[in-house]
Amino acid sequence: MQLKVNGTARALPDALADPALPLLWALRDLLGLTGTKFGCGIAACGACTVHVDGQAVRACVTPLATVGDKEVTTIEALGHGALAHPLQTAWIAHQVPQCGYCQSGMLMAAAALLARNPSPSDADIDAAITNLCRCGTYPRIREAIKSAAVVMRGPAPARPGRPSTQVGALASAPMNAQSDAPAAG
Repeated sequence: MQLKVNGTARALPDALADPALPLLWALRDLLGLTGTKFGCGIAACGACTVHVDGQAVRACVTPLATVGDKEVTTIEALGHGALAHPLQTAWIAHQVPQCGYCQSGMLMAAAALLARNPSPSDADIDAAITNLCRCGTYPRIREAIKSAAVVMRGPAPARPGRPSTQVGALASAPMNAQSDAPAAG
């Protein structure tokens, strides 16, 4: 049996690749990709979240038979080599990880959300991120997702006749500029 994982076709030993085997165990035990975690085994916690054709799925209840020739992406492929994904950078900046056990699944769920919604609201985040975090870092997770979304969208285009950033506007203003407003007094 073949499985497309992180952009590479990987052979699974036929004797061990039972079609009913959960994707989680194929990734961890047969392919040695241990970034995806086992948490509950009933799709409740989300520690095992991976992408199958870009959709976040719970690998602990996803049988190999349902994956077929679809592309599986794990936490190991979220960044590109030494370059971290914007979510990983935001996770660190907002001090999201505590114990860290849920983080791979949480990051994969967040990446799937941002792939389909580049400007999620708090309600969008709460609806999409159903993963459990026993450390309770949900407010930090929400802020990290919003920060990563800003980075992933890139800088806003400049409006005609105005500098593209506030820093540029401040840098071009003379230091002794007088206000047109009347003096208070």
